[in-house]
Amino acid sequence: MIDQIFSAIAHTVNRRPKLVVGLIGVVFVIALVGMTMITMQTGNDTYLNKNSPEGIVNTEYTNTFSQDSLILIIETSQPTSPTVLNYMDRLETDIRQQQHVTGATSVVDILKAENNGVLPQNQGEIDTLVSRLPPAVQQTVVPSNVLTLMQVPLDQGLSDTTETSVLNNVQRVVDQSNPPAGVTVEISGQPAFNAQMRAAMGSQMGILIGAAMVLMVIVMGLLFSYVSHRFLPVVFVGLGLTTAMGLMGLVHIQLNMAVLGAFPVMIGLGIDYAIQFHARLDEEARKGSLDDAVYMTVTRTGPAVMYAMLATSLGFAAMFVSTVPMIQSFGLVAMIGIMSCYCVSLVGIPAVAQVIRYKPKPQTPQVCYAVGEDACEYLPAAKPAQKKSWSYGQFLTSTSVKIAKNPVPILLIAALVAVIGFQIDPLIPIEANQNNFVPSDMPAKINIDKVTRILGSTTTADFYVQGARVTDLDTLVWIKNFQDYELAHHSQVTSATSIVTYVMAYNGGTMPQTQSQADAALAKIPQSIKDQYLSGSMRGIVRFGLVQLQIPQEEDLKTVMVNDISFLQPPVGISVQPAGSFEVFTSLISGMSESKDEMTFLGFALIFVFLALVYRHFHAISPLIPIIFIVGWNAVMMSILGISYSPLTATLGSMTIGVAAEYTILVMERYSEEEDRLHDHVAAIQESVSRIGTAITVSGLATFFGFSALCLSNFPIISNFGVCTLIAVGFSLAGAIFIMPAVLSLMGQVSESWGKRKGKTLKEPEAGPSP
Repeated sequence: MIDQIFSAIAHTVNRRPKLVVGLIGVVFVIALVGMTMITMQTGNDTYLNKNSPEGIVNTEYTNTFSQDSLILIIETSQPTSPTVLNYMDRLETDIRQQQHVTGATSVVDILKAENNGVLPQNQGEIDTLVSRLPPAVQQTVVPSNVLTLMQVPLDQGLSDTTETSVLNNVQRVVDQSNPPAGVTVEISGQPAFNAQMRAAMGSQMGILIGAAMVLMVIVMGLLFSYVSHRFLPVVFVGLGLTTAMGLMGLVHIQLNMAVLGAFPVMIGLGIDYAIQFHARLDEEARKGSLDDAVYMTVTRTGPAVMYAMLATSLGFAAMFVSTVPMIQSFGLVAMIGIMSCYCVSLVGIPAVAQVIRYKPKPQTPQVCYAVGEDACEYLPAAKPAQKKSWSYGQFLTSTSVKIAKNPVPILLIAALVAVIGFQIDPLIPIEANQNNFVPSDMPAKINIDKVTRILGSTTTADFYVQGARVTDLDTLVWIKNFQDYELAHHSQVTSATSIVTYVMAYNGGTMPQTQSQADAALAKIPQSIKDQYLSGSMRGIVRFGLVQLQIPQEEDLKTVMVNDISFLQPPVGISVQPAGSFEVFTSLISGMSESKDEMTFLGFALIFVFLALVYRHFHAISPLIPIIFIVGWNAVMMSILGISYSPLTATLGSMTIGVAAEYTILVMERYSEEEDRLHDHVAAIQESVSRIGTAITVSGLATFFGFSALCLSNFPIISNFGVCTLIAVGFSLAGAIFIMPAVLSLMGQVSESWGKRKGKTLKEPEAGPSP
């Protein structure tokens, strides 16, 4: 069936090459249209599945209680001078008039409230009023003698597009506000952070793709010079990447930080496939007609590269077991990308070759890069060098023979390092703080860090309360007990605020004793305050202030607080669950911790099933052994380099399985072919490595250079991932070239031993009866 499909493709390309090229052009135009539909994704939806129970709760919480605010940082030598305060008063008035802005508050409003609604104009009066403010209020509105803050709350539930529009409007007001000399105004807050991150991701996409393509041009120029039209693979990788991005836009896959990291991965793997097709076409064109070259390329190399591509795809498919949407989107986009590059190169390179009447260069190459049945047959086997000059090919051949004759020590050393890696892996820290994922010089991040340093921790732990009637007295009493219990038992909790806080404030500072007292207190609470903590009578929040904690510490605290809720037993029909950033980023740690191992195990299982179904012989499991070693080696290097697990590096195990599978499968395929011909496992290993060892190295280098573009990103989450992928590719090459010979040698010895035993068993009945 597969042979018939590839044969039909080959005949179509040979008969209608211009039509095939035209169809690729149409796909390219459609993809360009699709690219315009790509949207950016930031915020909690990239970390928490909105369709999961936790995601549904968080969405309800966000739509009901989450209210983003812009923070204006006003820096000047004297923030409470009359000139600065009057400027701030005018600025507040202009900002309040903007759509989706619910207000603007600063020291100006507090001074007015303390001075009968009039802003004082005398410095002495201002200083007196400021000195009378409670210390906590002073620290909030005038945290330093060189700056003051203005808070601009926005409407709840705004989309990213609307939020960005509001931000731009406020920025325009600030730009046109004509501040006094020496006064600067910067906008901070989560909306500004998200908007700048989306803009940075857009620019990073161009930088990463451009850098990867430039590196591919360099690689083709240096390593692929023996063929005609050496840059043809780069063209078709570009077409494949465009096709993948067009599909992203057409099916509404959004761009996030993880997807950014997938683009160089697509290019690095896609160039490998394109090289294989181009190299095989060039090889066959040297031996016969162009029609035959196209046919052999499509029907022989097409299936071989397809199996390698499917094995890699299975590694990416394992990422769907993760509960983190960002990881799932990386796997999905990477699969779409490599499949697009494969399909476009499979039909595009032969079709263009027919249209331009491809002619190979006259000289015979010293190295063959092609794979597939009967590939590289025109190359002579490696001969001993006449002179004592070193060559990489001879080094690989001689080394493979030494390894094949002594496989056990090599495997024991490799296994020992891998075991150490598996022991170290759980100790590698997990990074889940979004602020550490973005460029350190991003203005919004600098401003948020500045506000945090001045105001102290702004972290809160929000708990979403819902049920039949949250305002019932027994529920209010339970909330009061919950707040008191957490404050008494956890030093990390610094404050607790809920609707109960204000019910007590409007009930003389005591807890109501009857439902009518509770209802009367609720009626007195201003609606603006009530809306912050209560939605109708069925939803509310309890907000705990926390000291500055790392995300893992927050996760530990969340676990304890959730257990406290079970211990305190909420009233019947009332549920209390963590929500907001406290839930999202702590869940991200547990999600990555659990799913990174699940992705790796599933990747191994999928590759095992794939190899068993496709190859159906004893040697089929051989690629798994070096892959297992490589995954362990990765952990050792991450620990040495001090790289933490992030939503991207958490994919390293399953991605490594997919990438390493290609190289190890190619070695296994060639070994099987040579072993059938030579019937000697050591000779088969020597011949296999001499034939394709250098080719695999060059193919790996192409992938290596494509992945290296990730290191150029100024997003730490992407650049660290780039370092890890380079390590993984390097280890994958080492596993294929140095570990696979040892594995195959050991398996060959076992097979020969079984064969001898079987032979003896068959000969025993031939012996005559004893006298």
